[in-house]
Amino acid sequence: MRYVSTTTLLWTLWLAASPGFAAGRVELELVTEERVPITAQQEWLRRLAEVGVGNLRIRGGGAPAKVGIVVRGTETAPVYAVTGIIASSGDLLLPDHASHGARRFRPADAARAAQWLDDLARFGPADRGAQKSAFGLTAEQFQQVHDALAQPVGFSTAGVSRRDVVEKIGARLGTDGHRAKHGPLVMPLGIEPELVRAMQDDLVVEELSSLSCGTALACAVRPLGMCLLPRASGPGGLECVLVKARPNIEAWPVGWEPEERPGDVLPGLFEFLNVNVEGVAVTEVLRALGDRLKVPVLLDHNALARHGVEPEKALVSLPQRRTSYTLLLRKTLAQADLKSELRVDEAGKPFLWITTIKPL
Repeated sequence: MRYVSTTTLLWTLWLAASPGFAAGRVELELVTEERVPITAQQEWLRRLAEVGVGNLRIRGGGAPAKVGIVVRGTETAPVYAVTGIIASSGDLLLPDHASHGARRFRPADAARAAQWLDDLARFGPADRGAQKSAFGLTAEQFQQVHDALAQPVGFSTAGVSRRDVVEKIGARLGTDGHRAKHGPLVMPLGIEPELVRAMQDDLVVEELSSLSCGTALACAVRPLGMCLLPRASGPGGLECVLVKARPNIEAWPVGWEPEERPGDVLPGLFEFLNVNVEGVAVTEVLRALGDRLKVPVLLDHNALARHGVEPEKALVSLPQRRTSYTLLLRKTLAQADLKSELRVDEAGKPFLWITTIKPL
């Protein structure tokens, strides 16, 4: 077994448990692989501190390069000792509850890593019986929701009112024409009445037809300050509701971090091309890249508005050179204080999420 370097970071998280489950404590130990630059360790320290994972302590001592969770303590006061790894790529690896492998987080995903720790403290690891998953659902309920929201949108959304888009997707979710191993994919969609009027006259800019219903819904309502929330409904029932976004709400995300390596998810990102960009609007660059890569490109309108970024007016340049698509994206978007994230929808289809460098 290959061993890693002698740097370890220790952090402890206490959280109150969800109803029906004992309070848990997470002890996080991060070890660094060989050839990890000190800058990567410093960046993770900074990133994790920014999302509330603070008070990290560094101590010496080698450890095998393997992620895992060891459960200690008692039934009423469990302790979850987590071993994570800062890989030579600079990514953070944490245990994957479902596959028993490793889940990869980029530095930009520090908030998701913090949410992973939060969920572990509240609900325990995946093999802890019928423990709650995200959104207060059991693992089986979450999978049912995920399966339902993985249905394709299947109709054009660009230039269509948000209300029509929401109602059409809701109609798809409310039928049992699609089934999976977890049973009929029937997922009623509810909307807080006062939010319906806000969707009527506003148009969806993006073409979401090729994406799944969950990602499309989360994206379509986000600019209006709304979010998608799955929840249990009645005895054994499930539903999704659109509600007004508010601090600390656990909302269904606009896509998910891929479990596979980026090169496996979207190989075209690492292909090379000759470029010569001079004074071109960011939107034009993104449109061209989306067409070439045959992948949807979605803008985080909330973050752009918060930081005053207007991509249709932001002009970027890149001298003539041969480069990869991923470097082209990074270098041009950085000029407008933007960045791209490779995400996948509930059906595993990749897309590019464009947001600001600064957190929302």
